[in-house]
Amino acid sequence: MESRNHCLQIVVIAVSLFLPVLSSAQQPATETAFNRYVQLTEQRMQQDTQLGSFLWLDTLPPQQRDSVLARLQRGEVVTQKLETLDGGAPVTTPGGLIHHWIGTVFIPRATLDQTLALLQDYDQHYRIYSPSVVRARLIQRNGDDFKVSLRLRQKKVITVILDSEYDVHYTRLDATRASSRSYSVRMNEVENAGESNECVKQAGEGNGYLWRLNSYWRFWERDGGVYVQLEAISLTRGIPDGLGWLVRPFITSIPEESLTFTLGRTRNALAQPCGAGALARGSCK
Repeated sequence: MESRNHCLQIVVIAVSLFLPVLSSAQQPATETAFNRYVQLTEQRMQQDTQLGSFLWLDTLPPQQRDSVLARLQRGEVVTQKLETLDGGAPVTTPGGLIHHWIGTVFIPRATLDQTLALLQDYDQHYRIYSPSVVRARLIQRNGDDFKVSLRLRQKKVITVILDSEYDVHYTRLDATRASSRSYSVRMNEVENAGESNECVKQAGEGNGYLWRLNSYWRFWERDGGVYVQLEAISLTRGIPDGLGWLVRPFITSIPEESLTFTLGRTRNALAQPCGAGALARGSCK
């Protein structure tokens, strides 16, 4: 284990040495590629819904779908890596990497109203999603539209702190189904977080651990509980030439782990016998 950790530390150091030559997320080509990828993906989401597939698992062949449903009923978080193609070809992202994952969890005995209430209580997200969320604040709410501020913590050999803001919109489709989409509008790396010399870097500065994050949630109350699906598209720095074989597994593992953590904590919060609201307020023992 010590040898493995030492190797990972070497990877981080090697990447850091090459970071100055990497393209910034603010470069037009990188932003354009990410926006194109998002546009194509949202078109696919809309088409799936129109065809009657509200959840990802509904698009699966019957045998695979039954297998996924059985895993969900056992309490597992089921994830899958996705890739949206443009005319059959991958979307090229100069200077950056797009990470696209989808995950689903089933929460028995939960209701749609409870699920939405938990997720919309943004001031309490630091309790529910700790230690990944260090602090959280609802900046503004206008009906189903929310503006939210989160301080995020990512740790994998090294610890990264990010100050971020999001525009979130919820849509209630009917009595049992709802969806939401969240777009990051600010993502700033923080140096020396919590110290007297804390420094929040400007957009486009920093090491590019996370430049953009779009999250798409779907909720369906059925089968005696709620299915919660989260599809996430993120943009990070690219990988230096010649280091892909070494660095790619390290960088690409974080988005799936974050997805699994978020869905797992959502399930745990809603499964508390004292209720999701009490857990969020820290009064659930």
